[in-house]
Amino acid sequence: MYTHEDLARLQAQSLKMQGWIRRQTFSPANEKTLRRFSSWEVAELIFRINQSTFRGKLAADPNLPLGEVEEDGRQRWFSLEEINELRRRVRVGKRSLLPPRPVGKRAFRAAIANFKGGAGKSTVALHFAHAAALDGYRVLVVDFDPQATLSHSMGLSDVGEDHTVWGIMARDLERETDRMNAAAAGAESGTALPQRKLPASIRDMGLGTLRPADFIKPTAWPTIDIVPSCANAAFVEFASAQYRHLNPEWTFFGAVSRFLDGLADDAYDLILFDCPPAIGYQSMNAVFAADMLYIPSGPGYWEYDSTTSFIGQLSEALEDLSHGFENFPTGKIALPKAFLDIRFLMTRYEPSNELHQAMFNAFRQVFGERMAEHPVEMTRAVEQSGRFLSSIYEIDYREMTRGTWRRARATFDQAYEEFKEHVLLAWDALEDEV
Repeated sequence: MYTHEDLARLQAQSLKMQGWIRRQTFSPANEKTLRRFSSWEVAELIFRINQSTFRGKLAADPNLPLGEVEEDGRQRWFSLEEINELRRRVRVGKRSLLPPRPVGKRAFRAAIANFKGGAGKSTVALHFAHAAALDGYRVLVVDFDPQATLSHSMGLSDVGEDHTVWGIMARDLERETDRMNAAAAGAESGTALPQRKLPASIRDMGLGTLRPADFIKPTAWPTIDIVPSCANAAFVEFASAQYRHLNPEWTFFGAVSRFLDGLADDAYDLILFDCPPAIGYQSMNAVFAADMLYIPSGPGYWEYDSTTSFIGQLSEALEDLSHGFENFPTGKIALPKAFLDIRFLMTRYEPSNELHQAMFNAFRQVFGERMAEHPVEMTRAVEQSGRFLSSIYEIDYREMTRGTWRRARATFDQAYEEFKEHVLLAWDALEDEV
């Protein structure tokens, strides 16, 4: 017979292994650090210019960041801060190295979501965030998944549940309830609206007074911030059901959207959501805050079946909410919920596997142009990056053969470039905030 005490002992054993992995991956201070990037990477893979052109730009202006030369080496290595300074100050011909961004628009929000665990949601979110940062964008990632894989991969492990999406929702409940009560007291119609009371246990948490910045944490990447998650945030589904009972008029699905509306339009360029493998209070918040849905799926039949179930149940949930809350104020959220774009991405793809080829063709036949042309291939380097809580962009190519590293990076580069193309088209169509 096994009890909670046995589970606690098993967890303690597992935590020891987690500590060992972190020591192998992070700095001696147990903090994740970002490596430097070689002049070859900066020129050809980040700026996409000839190495001789890059060297010429550095030679022509001694005030530019020159990076560091490692002992017994000739190549220069640059930090991301130095890369971004070069991006701002260097032009190649008449071309700026800054990434495109529509003028006057807020940050674009993309939710990476599916039912299936293991579909690669966190892997895709991690790599897209890192690729976007190397591309010059400022990124905010929001981890909605209590498994917290993305948070751990970003170097955050000691996270309190108050500062997760659950805390954002509790904060929103308090603020929205106060707003509704104030409106009821001064209703122009003269109709007495009900006063909603929240128990002291909720107000005493003090979340209502927190600022948006209090939920946002820095990462090892200087241009990536995160709203992290943790295992204790799993009880958000139970807490949210209680919150809805306390205030049935609370548009719970808009909590994160209202939170993000509180950020300055130019605070970030791209906001990525890593969603849990279920439709619930957290995932619906991600969906309603998102401008685009990006749906990853593995190459097997069961993944296809799960993806089909996911879009069907999501459709039903969105329909139910659009009918159930049409008479309640939703702020900037319009009902029924509409997305600027929806895309499907195949992950863990092996080009030589006939079953994978058949499933990829089946996905394309069903979803047509909604299907991404460039699947994320499964390579040994990709497996290694996941094993050590890192993206392929964080791994120094000298730790393996350059060809192996290049192939792994190329699969994510292609997937990101296609994602970016769709984002920019939808971003241009994003209506200005009112």
